[in-house]
Amino acid sequence: MSSSYSPFSKKDLQTQEERLEIGRKKSALEIGIPKEIAFEERRVCLSPDSVSTLINQGHTILVETNAGAHAGYLDREYSEVGAEIVYDKKTVFSCKIILKVEPPTSEEIGLMKPNTTVLSALQIKTRSSDYFNALCSKKITAIALDNIKDEHGNYPIVSSLSEIAGASSIQIASELLMKNGYLLGNISGVPPTEVVILGAGRVGEYAAKTALGLGAYVKVFDDSITRLQNLENKLGQKIYTATLQPKLLVKSLKRCHVAIGALKGANRCPIVINESMVENMKEDAVIIDVCIDRGGNFESSELTSHSKPFIMKHGVMHYAVPNIPSKYPKTSTQALSNILSPYLSNIANEGGIESMIKRDSGFQNGVYVYKGILTSKQVGDWFNLKYRDLNLLIL
Repeated sequence: MSSSYSPFSKKDLQTQEERLEIGRKKSALEIGIPKEIAFEERRVCLSPDSVSTLINQGHTILVETNAGAHAGYLDREYSEVGAEIVYDKKTVFSCKIILKVEPPTSEEIGLMKPNTTVLSALQIKTRSSDYFNALCSKKITAIALDNIKDEHGNYPIVSSLSEIAGASSIQIASELLMKNGYLLGNISGVPPTEVVILGAGRVGEYAAKTALGLGAYVKVFDDSITRLQNLENKLGQKIYTATLQPKLLVKSLKRCHVAIGALKGANRCPIVINESMVENMKEDAVIIDVCIDRGGNFESSELTSHSKPFIMKHGVMHYAVPNIPSKYPKTSTQALSNILSPYLSNIANEGGIESMIKRDSGFQNGVYVYKGILTSKQVGDWFNLKYRDLNLLIL
């Protein structure tokens, strides 16, 4: 009887030891949190609770003294959860990862070591070509917090801060109306406060929610029917909505007590309300131009500050502070922490910044300088600088 031929040896047919996929090596992060020095910036990137979570995961965090003071967080709160409080700015900027709300200044870039990673806002319109050249010369990897996308393609930090700006715009309007004896809302027998909102995006949505919650009569204008439809779906009720028709705007502005500017544009925000429209508004009405950092929606708006928040023009209060969330630094810090903490944990789990950039396309979207090479087309075109495709650098 002839034996049948087998391509496998006896050893091949025996039970073999299972080979498991080698897991990604986690990395311990060294994170520096400097004190913000930008004008009226009161926020900090991480709250003590978030710092505690990250330290328990094995990371090292250095916090510059008084970094959280304006947000109501004391050095003691950070040190008690394991952070190291440092009194020398150079020391905190020597960390491998720097977390900032505002973009670093030229002096702060000078304090960084080569190959540092900095996560902060970009604010392209307040930068200069020298700023990006300084980052490149230090071989910095710079990531714009406002450009990071989540798994759904949304911008989580922008959305969160827009919610704060939208809700607080109505609260601020209420404070200003009180100066002239008005209560924002709806009291039996008294006509409700009328609020006009320009823009049906995230800011407009939360402004509308807050105003409706107080009982105000709300009108929302936008140049997109789709955005207006989406807004009504999110609000769960029908409200007055209209496109940006001048006749309707003029009529509505004449009647309103509050006008909110929250209509964004691709580069500069469009001026929707001209000076003559403002002249026809009620005396003691209030304008909150949320978009002033990108030019604003009202021709009559002028930049104001938290210390001097409004000016009077044509009998109308104009509030045009460019950094509204900083008025509520504790809430804003908690919102930032809720988003940044998971990202930092993911960076460690992926094995570091480079691995995170390679594997997470949403996080990759925030990178504008990679190891000293400009990778942002937007920045390159704006400042006429050479840039390279990030995907070709991380292969």
